[in-house]
Amino acid sequence: MSKEVAAKNKEQFLAFFPDLAFELEVMLENYGMPADAINWFKRSLNYNTPGGKLNRGISVVDTYVILKGYKSWDELSAEEFKKAAILGWCVELLQAYFLVADDMMDQSITRRGQPCWYKVENVGNIAINDSFMLEGAIYKILRKYFKKESYYADLLDLLHEVTFQTELGQLLDLITAPEDHVDLSKFTPAKHSFIVIFKTAYYSFYLPVVMAMYLSGITHEKDLQQAEHILIPLGEYFQIQDDYLDCFGKPEDIGKIGTDIQDNKCSWVINQALRLASPEQRQILDENYGRKDAEKEAKCKEVFDQLDIAGKYKAYEENIGKELQKRIADTEEDRGFKKEVFQVFFDKIYKRTK
Repeated sequence: MSKEVAAKNKEQFLAFFPDLAFELEVMLENYGMPADAINWFKRSLNYNTPGGKLNRGISVVDTYVILKGYKSWDELSAEEFKKAAILGWCVELLQAYFLVADDMMDQSITRRGQPCWYKVENVGNIAINDSFMLEGAIYKILRKYFKKESYYADLLDLLHEVTFQTELGQLLDLITAPEDHVDLSKFTPAKHSFIVIFKTAYYSFYLPVVMAMYLSGITHEKDLQQAEHILIPLGEYFQIQDDYLDCFGKPEDIGKIGTDIQDNKCSWVINQALRLASPEQRQILDENYGRKDAEKEAKCKEVFDQLDIAGKYKAYEENIGKELQKRIADTEEDRGFKKEVFQVFFDKIYKRTK
């Protein structure tokens, strides 16, 4: 897909959001909610939902297009686009719910180039309830547009399951790597894998595809298993890329200055270093990792260079790329699924530098 087509699709997806926001506003009015409370919700909804890259939501529409055998979004009927876009925005609402809450837990300052919602004047702890309402909005929308569909219960079950899985990953992350208490003995590759699979892979990769599968009538258990078998390791690889790029990527490429070392993140990079470090190198990491100090950060990076973590990453990337390509090639298509779905995801992220 060309950049021009991707930009046009994003614009079309984004243009649908005001209609959905209006539907939610009407729902609040029907509850008899006072105008000032409705305006508060609208402000939260618009501040937190449509501002990101929208990759997850757009993936629902992209996947549906592939599964239906269409060449582009232009072949979608108005009703098909509406249903796929609604499900896409449900994923984006879930993302908004997670991020509002996550920013409070991490005491973050900015998100997407603006103050985190709870840092906005007069918001504060009201953001806790706002996050709940963003999640609740998902189910109000689904009830309105999908209640009569045969797969309605499947959509509900999928969203509840993926939400809980994400919360499991978040819990392990919070208790393993708190910013204010560094204890590298808590870090293990197994914990890192669990965190990234449950906190990121299920809702970012598996959820959008399975939503599109339900919408297109591809619901065989074997196809759902195929999706999990490929999209979960693909999502784990994506997060490992992020971990690597945070430490070794160029700020001008990744659009930010990496903070994982100073933030005491349980990243792939530190877990590999702990696995390979000599006692002397381990001591340097224990004394310097997770400190808000550029010199201490540099000492950690020196150890990473000594251990050739960048080289270990390149080897990992080659191996996981071959394994994923094999799994994609082995995908069964006789029940209507199309391996192109997986290939598109793979091509977007393999060997990315930003």
